[in-house]
Amino acid sequence: MGPPLLLACLLAPLCARGASTAPGSPPSWRQHEGPRRVKRAWVIPPISVSENHKRIPHLLVQIKSDKQQPGGVIYSIKGPGVDEEPLGIFSIDKFSGKVFLNAMLDREENDRFRLKAFALDLGGVTLEDPTDLEIIVVDQNDNRPLFRQDVFTGRVVEGAEPGTCVMTVEATDADDPETDNAALRFSILEQGAGGMFSINATTGEICTARPGLDREVAGTGGGAPGVGTRAGGAMGRSMRRASCGEGGGHPVPVAAGGLSASPSPPPQSVGVYNLTLQAADMSGDGLTTTATAVIYLEDINDNAPEFTKEEFSMEVEEQAAGVDVGRVLVHDKDLAGSPNWLAKFTILEGDPEGAFAIHTDPHTNDGVLSVAKPLDHEVRDRFQLTVSVQNQQPLEPAAPGSPRALATVQVRVRDVNEAPVFRENPRRVSVPEGAPPGTPVTTYTASDPDTRQLQTLSYALLYDPAGWLQLDPHSGTVRTKRELRHPSAFLQGGWYIALVLARDDAEPPLSATGTLSIEILEVNDHAPLLQPPAGMVCGRPGRGGSLLLGATDDDRPPHGAPFHFQLSPQHPQLARNWSITRFNVTHAVLAVLVDLPEGPYSLPLLLRDSGTPPREQQQLLNVSVCPCGRDGTCEDGVLAAATATAGITLEALLIILGSSILLLLLALLGAAQVRGRRRALRKGLLQRSRDDMRDNILNYDEQGGGEEDQDAYDINQLRHPQLLQPRAKPPMRRDAPLRSGTPSAPRKLPSGPSDIEDFINEGLEAADSDPSVPPYDTALIYDYEGSGSVASPLSSIVSSLTDEDQDYDYLSEWGPRFRRLADLYGQ
Repeated sequence: MGPPLLLACLLAPLCARGASTAPGSPPSWRQHEGPRRVKRAWVIPPISVSENHKRIPHLLVQIKSDKQQPGGVIYSIKGPGVDEEPLGIFSIDKFSGKVFLNAMLDREENDRFRLKAFALDLGGVTLEDPTDLEIIVVDQNDNRPLFRQDVFTGRVVEGAEPGTCVMTVEATDADDPETDNAALRFSILEQGAGGMFSINATTGEICTARPGLDREVAGTGGGAPGVGTRAGGAMGRSMRRASCGEGGGHPVPVAAGGLSASPSPPPQSVGVYNLTLQAADMSGDGLTTTATAVIYLEDINDNAPEFTKEEFSMEVEEQAAGVDVGRVLVHDKDLAGSPNWLAKFTILEGDPEGAFAIHTDPHTNDGVLSVAKPLDHEVRDRFQLTVSVQNQQPLEPAAPGSPRALATVQVRVRDVNEAPVFRENPRRVSVPEGAPPGTPVTTYTASDPDTRQLQTLSYALLYDPAGWLQLDPHSGTVRTKRELRHPSAFLQGGWYIALVLARDDAEPPLSATGTLSIEILEVNDHAPLLQPPAGMVCGRPGRGGSLLLGATDDDRPPHGAPFHFQLSPQHPQLARNWSITRFNVTHAVLAVLVDLPEGPYSLPLLLRDSGTPPREQQQLLNVSVCPCGRDGTCEDGVLAAATATAGITLEALLIILGSSILLLLLALLGAAQVRGRRRALRKGLLQRSRDDMRDNILNYDEQGGGEEDQDAYDINQLRHPQLLQPRAKPPMRRDAPLRSGTPSAPRKLPSGPSDIEDFINEGLEAADSDPSVPPYDTALIYDYEGSGSVASPLSSIVSSLTDEDQDYDYLSEWGPRFRRLADLYGQ
């Protein structure tokens, strides 16, 4: 082939003109025209094309090889935008070598394309080495700035000095940062009246621009509600000043058009500031975008609470405790709900006894006055309290004081009906045991707190379990209705408890209960009793000739032990044969002084207790002197004891035992006869009964029952014992002590004849303590109990012996079923 041909750009003026006409393109490059140095290899310089070019297809360049062939040259290109992603952006005319742009370019996606150009002959043989074809996309200002967030939030304490930085806002631009298309400038479009903040145009740092940030001043900040106080707060001097960052540029209070040309009003601050921010490229002259900055003023305690008025009036009922009387209202300009806002109240004057208390309602910040102690209208019907208020947090030193931190509270106590009061509750009194009915116990009265109301109190016994008391309903005097004695189930440790009710006559009436505790004082009304009343000793002194004596006393201490035992002073001769020495507080030792013959002895002893005054009683001690054994005990001790106790001989004892055995045999024989007769009766009833009574209805015409037993127990006999026939002298016990007397009869009736229980209990006690009554296993005669009953004795032995003597004819009157039974037993 011939010498290499020069590759020329035939359309260079067109390319240059197309590049220069792109809007917003900087003249950073130019297409040079004129002669170029011709190289042997074909070389293509970089080609610039503006993004967003809309004339499609657009001729970029024409390439030509200097190695021309008679048949022509075939051109081709390869690389991104051609046969690689993104496909179809560039194309070439294979015969003419013209390279075309087939789509709009976006520099923010691809800022340049590097292609390879090829020259081939018709046979596909490479004529030239592949050469580079670089296409540069020229930036246009087609992207607006973007803030990194829509809303920026910052905080600053109220009263901060000018220059205190709050926060920094940031924005980005997708255009070429090397051009003015991405050169951003910040400004504040709107922030409300006052112009309290400024922004660094280059760095985006927002700082305070003026003094007077006071959130308690009423106003608006960029449309946001705010609550605040005075403009130009005095607290700014106490805040530390922070300088804006060294970011270059200057503070921009408001962007052009952000403020009106009219004179600005006095600066005011709010609790929340809403700032409208702007970011613009082309150094502030290009595309723009906006965002919002929200700045909160942090509260400080620079406002003292104040009462809404100087005097408050309230009313409360007397005797009410723990109830709310009313509220005192305060106002605090600081942030509601914060410690700088919460109030603390104190009662300074007018309540020396602490009858009132005041606390803060955390939701409303009101002072709630309540009653701490019950109030009495009759004692004091009006209170005048002086109340102060302050914050829970200390007030800032530079904050002005409040002239309305004190208030007067007038409280009127309203009179209501009050229940009577027993001033002494319980009332403790003492009554001697056995005091007769009608004995005054005490006068137990209550007082009515309503001294300004004419009311009358009445009294009643609310609880009197034993019915021992009677109460005057008008005077409250308590008297005995019955004798009060020990022991009783109604006494608790010697105390009797009763309840007294006092009631007023108001409408509605109120009542109170008083406790009356009566101590039943023990009276020494019982002499000590010798226990046991008989014994056995050896008849030789020093060889077991002693007997241990004891005594009991129904009285309680101190009217009982220690007991004093002595031989009766009326029989001084006893001291020659016997002696008594003290063993302990309840026992003494009887000793033989000389040898005594065997046999029974009756010793009168005088027993005395330690009561006040002491009670003494002479009693007989039956002593059996027995022969002494070797060890100092009685020989044949069991037999001797039996004979000494019963006072009978051995022969008599054998006779009694034989008679008992014979009586037992007779009883068994009689029981066997009765049993055989009953068997025969049952057999006869089964065999001889021909009446079928299953379907019969019998009418007996008997409405009553037990008419024959109506005289068995006549209660009038117990109520009027003087009507009783004199009873015979009770039989003498065979084992009774020698020379023992019998108790006097009849017994003394109680003052209340209706108290039959006490009457019977006294009779039982007298029978048990009387040594002359028959033994316990015989019938005891207590008193008249009626004319008797036709009922047979329950003892099986007695009924078996008297079975033959009974009359069974009355059974025939009971109906057909009992007529057969009457026939059997009547034979």
